Amino acid sequence: MNPHIRPLDTVARTANQPEHGLACGQVGTVAGELAPGVFEVESIDDGGQTYASVSAREDLLMVLHYRSQKVA
Repeated sequence: MNPHIRPLDTVARTANQPEHGLACGQVGTVAGELAPGVFEVESIDDGGQTYASVSAREDLLMVLHYRSQKVA
């Protein structure tokens, strides 16, 4: 598994996925790793309803952080 992306990480898409109606910047939660470097990402709306559960390559995802991170 990629040491930078783990299950339950909050991620943002870094590219559009128009075939799934998803835009760059949309946020989701990593549900699991399907294959090396490919993750299932679940996106939920403000009402708590899942609107997408779509696979994405790691190069199309950015992990979001909610606390200060040290930068090397």
